[in-house]
Amino acid sequence: MLSAAKICAQEKNLRGLVFDLDSKIRLTRVYIYNTRTANGFYNNTKGEFKTTAQKGDILIAKLEGFRPDTVKVGEENDLVFFLKRNSIRLKEVVIRDTLNSPAKQLIEIKENYKDIYRKGNVSDIFSFGNGGAGLSIDALYNALSREGKNARKLQKIIDRDYKETVINYRYTPLLVQQATGLSGLKLRDFMQQYRPSYNFILVANDYELVRFIQVSYQQYLKNPAAYRLPALK
Repeated sequence: MLSAAKICAQEKNLRGLVFDLDSKIRLTRVYIYNTRTANGFYNNTKGEFKTTAQKGDILIAKLEGFRPDTVKVGEENDLVFFLKRNSIRLKEVVIRDTLNSPAKQLIEIKENYKDIYRKGNVSDIFSFGNGGAGLSIDALYNALSREGKNARKLQKIIDRDYKETVINYRYTPLLVQQATGLSGLKLRDFMQQYRPSYNFILVANDYELVRFIQVSYQQYLKNPAAYRLPALK
């Protein structure tokens, strides 16, 4: 019988990556398990994983919507899984717009309107010094003055426009057209009725965004006017 020390000595440290077979994009939330030990784990948000296994072990990677991939541990310490989608995938999906990224645009806006952010700032009303806590006259003026209130209103407008730009940066007419086949007025009508939220855009990956469009399109086909805004009188 092998001693525990010899069994542990057979274990080797492994590291690896999981990719989409077609797009070569890294996949996350992939469950990987060892058929010998029946132990499993998930890879990280970068598509990477680390584990220990013995030579000859069979590792299987699984992710919903994809076919499993199997790798046998050999001499190499680096492993790569390639998962293929079960569903038909778009030949080409353009997610980004041609404009500057929203973050860069926001930096430029803040630089151009830096006086607005200075006049609208009320975060430091209480100042601290050697004599203890006190009131900041500038911050108090910003909080009470009409100029300060107008500056904060403009800040809210800039923040709202920034969030809309973030959505537009990924939810583009070209992407929606590729996912639905719509064009012209129908494309515009669909995008106005089924616009993703800012919070969803922040957390959704490219596949989840395309899936959102496809599910929304099925609802749109059932009732094209479900969320259409009434015409202005």
